[in-house]
Amino acid sequence: MPSTFALKLKPNHLFWVKLIIHIAALAPLCLTFYQAFTDNLGGDPVTALLHFTGLGAFKLLLLSLLVTPLARVLTQGLLIRVRRLIGLYSFTYAFAHFASYILFDLQLDWSLLLSEIIKRPYITVGLIAWLILLALTLTSTKKAQRYLGKKWQSLHNWVYLAVMLVSVHFLWSVKSAILEPLIYMLITLLLLLHRRDKLKRIFKKRLNNTQKIQK
Repeated sequence: MPSTFALKLKPNHLFWVKLIIHIAALAPLCLTFYQAFTDNLGGDPVTALLHFTGLGAFKLLLLSLLVTPLARVLTQGLLIRVRRLIGLYSFTYAFAHFASYILFDLQLDWSLLLSEIIKRPYITVGLIAWLILLALTLTSTKKAQRYLGKKWQSLHNWVYLAVMLVSVHFLWSVKSAILEPLIYMLITLLLLLHRRDKLKRIFKKRLNNTQKIQK
């Protein structure tokens, strides 16, 4: 399919694309924390901070999954090379979300954290998604990819489970006004539907491996 854009991305353009991503991701995050620490984030700064960082992580995760189909539609193959950076920023926001929850909401009460994980399913789901993103971040380097070999792709396919868990976490975490999380859940489902063939292959492969182990 021919590109609708006259400008074809070249390797020397990637520096500027990545610079834009750095600024677009870091500037709002730094500004929001600055507003929180200077008491300029509304009447409930902790809730505002948690919502901003959590939603930011979700948006960036969805954007990282959108890169591949977008690159194909626009015939801009080099866009694939920014997917990792967007994914890393997704975890940066997720880390800020989790850290804000522990530091400002729970006040470093680790026993309360354990209690919350057990009693509140949406926190359990969110923690599982966070751990998956942590694993993907730690193995995102080329060195890790070479070391893991074929296992690397199998590990990074867990991103699909992570995005589903994040959408459920978002929906369960709100007490009212569920329209926003439902919209994001719909976007998640559409992105996963676009990858239905790949997901079917992953599911069949895991099913076959499970059957072999049982035998």
